[in-house]
Amino acid sequence: MQNLAALQDLKQKIVVVTGGSSGLGRAIAYEAASKGAIVVVLARRQAALEAVRDECQRLSGQAAYAYQLDVSAPEAIEAVVAQLTTEVGIPDVLVNAAGFGHFEEALATPMPLVEQMFRVNVLGLMYLTRAIGSQMIEKQRGHIINIASMAGKMATPKSAIYSATKFAIVGYSNGLRLELKPFGVQVTTVNPGPIDTAFFDIADQTGNYLKSVNWIVLDPDQLAHKIVGAIGHPKREINAPWLMSLGAQFYQLAPHIGDYVAGNLFNKK
Repeated sequence: MQNLAALQDLKQKIVVVTGGSSGLGRAIAYEAASKGAIVVVLARRQAALEAVRDECQRLSGQAAYAYQLDVSAPEAIEAVVAQLTTEVGIPDVLVNAAGFGHFEEALATPMPLVEQMFRVNVLGLMYLTRAIGSQMIEKQRGHIINIASMAGKMATPKSAIYSATKFAIVGYSNGLRLELKPFGVQVTTVNPGPIDTAFFDIADQTGNYLKSVNWIVLDPDQLAHKIVGAIGHPKREINAPWLMSLGAQFYQLAPHIGDYVAGNLFNKK
């Protein structure tokens, strides 16, 4: 735990963020940079990545790095991890924020899209965690933060596939946390509700979802502040907003009430 506590001061610590070109990943990168971290952002869009890298350098006064990466490609993950380890060093913190969603009835969702969602949201996260987590074990220190979702605790109509990917991340993170704890590596799962980001440009083709749930929409900068503030602490989960977290608890404790809440109160897609 003493090694973990050393990460509470992020100055010159290496923080790797997937999905770092936009949304919550970008907000986390900026927040970590503002704490003096050496930030490494990974995503597919090179131009957007470079802009984030440049802003991280300005915020941190440290070097920052950007590597183009499609997390659905295992070979690319292996190559990028080897490159960043050589050029930057063994990461102290890994934030798995890459992912996408698509809201549609489960039986109507094309299977190639289902497979791609699992490759990006789940398998990419696992491949990257395996590669970097192994290095953290050697270092006897590290913090892995997996961005799951409230959808991984409580599924709603038109989110069955997306929820399945996030349920997988929650289960994976829970087991991984126990496996890595003896090696001084902490695993934290973040379960946010809807966040005001471009995520919904893809997930919600109607363009109405965020407006219909504006009373529970999270600000990405505020959430990033909470996530980065948990680095170096034995934090098991971060759940937000509190109302959805409460709803998820009801979902487990009172399944019939949970189905009503999920199918009515939080069903706005």
